[in-house]
Amino acid sequence: MANFLQGVEPVADGIHRLPTSTSPVDFAHESERRIAGLLDFYGIAWEYEPTTFVLDKAADGSLLSAFTPDFYLPDHDLYIEVTTLRQALVTRKNKKVRRLRELHPDIQVRMLYRSDLERMFAKHAA
Repeated sequence: MANFLQGVEPVADGIHRLPTSTSPVDFAHESERRIAGLLDFYGIAWEYEPTTFVLDKAADGSLLSAFTPDFYLPDHDLYIEVTTLRQALVTRKNKKVRRLRELHPDIQVRMLYRSDLERMFAKHAA
């Protein structure tokens, strides 16, 4: 994980922003692509994985844990993390979100779980 943030500029203590890109987005999961489509449909501006939050560092300063939410909605100053994974991985993501909130209580982040996505997609399809 030592090279995880190589070439990414810190903008504040523990917050790193990627440069804005106009190239096509390579989503990690189909559900993320579908969320982006919904955001586009409703005219909501979004950025894909633009920020990495450092959650924990070792005594020597090396990175131990980081969190990169899937979306940032700049007009709402809101980060969104999409999870459709099995419960063990959801639990790990929830721990990271709690840690982020401890370190940066001013940052808004919302988890979208599989049930949230199913409701959103069902409503959008109707």
